[in-house]
Amino acid sequence: MKFDLRKSVLIPAALLLVGLVLLNLIARNSYFRWDFTDTKMYSLSSSTKKVIGRVDDLLNVKVYFSDNLPGQYGNNRRYLQDILEEYAAISKGNIRFEFYVPDTDEALEEEAQKSGVQPVQLQVIEKDEAIVKKVFMGVAIYFEDQREVIPVVLSTTGLEYEITTRIKKLVEKKKKFVGIINTGDDGPQTNTLSQIFRQRYEVRPVDISTEIPSNINVLIVTGVKDSLETGSLTNLENFLENGGNMFVAQNPLHIDLQTQKAEVFQSNVFDLLKPFGLSVTENLILDKSCGRVNVMQDMGFIRMNVPMEYPFLPIIRSFNAEEALVSGLEQVHVFFSTEIEFDSVAANVTTVPLFSSSNKSGIMTGFYNLGPDPKQNPQLRNLNQPGKLVAARSELVNEETGVVSQIILVADNRFLSDDGGGAVPENHIFMMNAIDFLMGDRDLIALRSREITDRKLDEDKVTDEAKRTWKWVNGLLALIIDCWVWINAFTAT
Repeated sequence: MKFDLRKSVLIPAALLLVGLVLLNLIARNSYFRWDFTDTKMYSLSSSTKKVIGRVDDLLNVKVYFSDNLPGQYGNNRRYLQDILEEYAAISKGNIRFEFYVPDTDEALEEEAQKSGVQPVQLQVIEKDEAIVKKVFMGVAIYFEDQREVIPVVLSTTGLEYEITTRIKKLVEKKKKFVGIINTGDDGPQTNTLSQIFRQRYEVRPVDISTEIPSNINVLIVTGVKDSLETGSLTNLENFLENGGNMFVAQNPLHIDLQTQKAEVFQSNVFDLLKPFGLSVTENLILDKSCGRVNVMQDMGFIRMNVPMEYPFLPIIRSFNAEEALVSGLEQVHVFFSTEIEFDSVAANVTTVPLFSSSNKSGIMTGFYNLGPDPKQNPQLRNLNQPGKLVAARSELVNEETGVVSQIILVADNRFLSDDGGGAVPENHIFMMNAIDFLMGDRDLIALRSREITDRKLDEDKVTDEAKRTWKWVNGLLALIIDCWVWINAFTAT
């Protein structure tokens, strides 16, 4: 039989084999992925790539993860491996990772716990029986003589941010400090936010009765309920004049929820804002887009808690789209906030609005009735004013020395407190963005905002007329489909 080389499958097979070998060689040195999500949440961000570029020595990642985990926890392991492969590829060999299974190895289990990865109890199904199993799902990152730990990976949401934040903290040579002024035992508790700040920075309480230490990069001012002593105010002014940056969460109202009243207090702390072209009014903001509170109501023969909208707790969704500090945010919660106004400013001052209440707002001034029942407090229904400015930032350049100082202002006394805004996860993102911004460190701002937190409909667009229109469209569409099916069936018959 004559061998026909043209009809033989050997040549195509050989060419295919050579092509696959070349493709694999290329793939070993290159990393590429198509990501069609709107926030590109399955690809490393440009911020992460910048941080990876600063890794100038070997960085080891040890992943302690149990095998045979149920459902989403198994998916977490696969996602973690995928994302670490991307870190390693971009680092050009400076980042290495390895997975360990400590379940059946006592030495590995002890190593994991010494690294800061503790086992967690997880309910799993084995042989049609629900049992509680001890599992490991943590990450330890080593660089030089330092270590950072993610104790447990329960979700893929925000995982890139968690890893990048820890790598950034390891490779930064100079530590930065956040100071929180000490306002005494009756001041707001800010333990939650302090713990979050410590993921990136050193946090210190600051006594403003003495000179503010020069290593404080950002000073947080909140909880002031009266005028400061002259020496304390002077120390704050000197801090700003020397190029210090400040985050201020203050307004001039004292809220008493027991009596459902508010009182105005006078304080010279607001004098710090005047050179920056900012002022805080006594106008208490109300907003149709708001949180809810439980109110005791008579329901027949019994009294029970009924949830009611409470316009004094605005949920902010109007952000300055041109400002990187807030452009990626979806919502922020404020509590009994007042309105910020821009004063006339000199050429050396730049003011920028950050976020406002919705276009269904109102203000209350003079007599403050905080009652939540609109039947007894009719002003809660009169919400038809345009949005009110709740947060802003300002930059002042000293014309003599050229030193730049910045202030970010949120007109809310409870924005940082554990029993107020400090307990709201969305507020944490804004606060970390704000501190990074004031530090001059913008790498992680865009990265924090990538994860989807809340995708509610735009209340301004979802009007009663729009609801009625779509109701008719849905009804007619269903009727058209039914008629089309009936006609096809009749024709076939």
